[in-house]
Amino acid sequence: MPSLRHAIADDIRIKISNGRFKVGERLPSEAQLASGYKVSTATLRSALAVLHGEGLVEKIHGKGNFVRYPPRRITYIGGGLTPKTEPSADSALRVSVRTTNLQAHGQLTGLLGVSGRSPLTEYLCLSHVGESPYSLARIYVPRDLSPTDVPAESHCYEGVEAKLAELRPPLAELRERVSARRPTPGEAATLRISSALAVLTITRVATDRTGRVVEAALLVFPGDRADALFTTHHMTHEGTSGQ
Repeated sequence: MPSLRHAIADDIRIKISNGRFKVGERLPSEAQLASGYKVSTATLRSALAVLHGEGLVEKIHGKGNFVRYPPRRITYIGGGLTPKTEPSADSALRVSVRTTNLQAHGQLTGLLGVSGRSPLTEYLCLSHVGESPYSLARIYVPRDLSPTDVPAESHCYEGVEAKLAELRPPLAELRERVSARRPTPGEAATLRISSALAVLTITRVATDRTGRVVEAALLVFPGDRADALFTTHHMTHEGTSGQ
């Protein structure tokens, strides 16, 4: 026999599937739902936590609980000098960008191979599909290579990267490290995902022909909808043997 919280979660799940609670719509308040199901607020929140973990419902701070837009898969295409992501073709992807000047510290000194307090520029890029957060990227560039006219909003991540590349010298090497981990509290809140859901993280470090690191990027994707694709091209040499 299902527990009370799972019975409530099942009922809300059915109402979502039959359209009584529509995608993007705000659910009744927690107090109203608790009263309707004749349970305590704590039990109701426990039921909602089940739906949060499944990605069916998201809680937006200060606004309430909303039926989440269906997760759309994202494919990160690695191995190239320009990062690419491919959302589903029918999605309207937009990227908001926040630019901050800061000094190198902690992990950044090692990633960029610079001393502490070296001047950097951070580009915090949060992409959305519809109203739902889609992916998070933090891009770090030495201050002397930072363009001043990166738009605050773009229709694609590649557009932001193209603007960053204008002052960047030709790249000679690109290193990408892929890993999975639990999100930080800040990442979970920004992406509106459960803290129990793993995220796919990609650390990119781009180096020019002199060996200088000219860009480091920390990319975070919800693990329930992300793939990483790397293609290696091998050259085959055909020759004739000696006579």
